[in-house]
Amino acid sequence: MRRIRVYADTSVFGGAVDEEFSQSSRPFFERLGRGEFVLLVSTETLRELSSAPTMVREVLQRIAEEYMESVSVGTEVEALAEAYMSAGILGRASRSDAIHVAAATVAEADLIVSWNFRHIVNLDRIAKYNAVNVLNRYRPIEIRSPAEVAYGNET
Repeated sequence: MRRIRVYADTSVFGGAVDEEFSQSSRPFFERLGRGEFVLLVSTETLRELSSAPTMVREVLQRIAEEYMESVSVGTEVEALAEAYMSAGILGRASRSDAIHVAAATVAEADLIVSWNFRHIVNLDRIAKYNAVNVLNRYRPIEIRSPAEVAYGNET
């Protein structure tokens, strides 16, 4: 059975240690630890995590390498992020968020998870990201909060 390839932005790692978001973030990481997902980690996520508190960085360090896949931020990702900004989906100040969505799209992730409701997990923006994706010959991407994928089919 093919595992779902999930791109998690930096907010998900922070959410695992945040009182408000940990209730849904921790079960997501537990599912990941059981091998239900493959976690896509971009160089942008690593860059952002490098300045995060130790306990946030440790969330990533606890994930088995066999359940992770690296995603480089190269010219193709940069170009798609630029297309999002040129389309007015995000402003220049939110370039990092555009890179997260573009990296997941170019890597052909099945899903992006994020706690960023303003710029990523946002119904209007998701439709616009996907419109730009289709115009640029990428497939649409599913974007959800960790709360929506925290629990599987347990009974």
